[in-house]
Amino acid sequence: MLKIIDLHARIGEKEILRGINLEINPGEVHAIMGPNGSGKSTLAAVLAGREMFTVTQGKVLYMGQDLLAMAPEERARMGVFLGFQYPVEIPGLSNVNFMKAAVNEHRKYKNLPALSAAEFLKLMREKMAIVGMDTSFGNRGVNVGFSGGEKKRNEIFQMAMLEPTLAFLDETDSGLDVDALRVVAQGVNKLKTKENSFVVITHYQRLLDYIVPDVVHVLYKGQIIKTSGKELALEVEENGYDHLISAL
Repeated sequence: MLKIIDLHARIGEKEILRGINLEINPGEVHAIMGPNGSGKSTLAAVLAGREMFTVTQGKVLYMGQDLLAMAPEERARMGVFLGFQYPVEIPGLSNVNFMKAAVNEHRKYKNLPALSAAEFLKLMREKMAIVGMDTSFGNRGVNVGFSGGEKKRNEIFQMAMLEPTLAFLDETDSGLDVDALRVVAQGVNKLKTKENSFVVITHYQRLLDYIVPDVVHVLYKGQIIKTSGKELALEVEENGYDHLISAL
């Protein structure tokens, strides 16, 4: 599904990614861990097409196509989703109107007819139920006045509506209490299929108690320094990153 080959990227004159190699297959959940400043969020942003970053070297193939040659909106239409660490508020635009426009744009790209108002509202209620959101949130501005947990639930709701093939969740656990974390993680687990894949970016093992990864990568100074199974997250939780860094 996704193959990253020797990816280098910078912001301004500062190089952040220094040779990322990574392959993700359909149906897999990958976790990317690492200390602050290691490049985790940069990697997700580069793959989503954030224009503040410049790719200086490497290739990224998504479904056999050159992902880096695609505009951000084309990547999204092809099924790439980025859940932000800090979801933005959009005053004056309701969740209903925002998601209806996004869903129908995706359907147009797939040569499918737009959903009617009734069809869309039915779909929205079904997807809101996945993350325990009250339907009243549909008429509120996107993330306006939402708590941290509500914003993260809204991100997972958006993902459920768009049904991406490849989703990057950037520190979805940031700022969540245990109950909110459980609800968000359950939503992600309900959306997993044999055809889609998830990349979970996190500092901590606790999220991975709920979203169990197939593969764990540790990123440090823009490079993946170790890849293993889910036991690697437990090793990091017990010993921290220093023991892995010292072994380099």
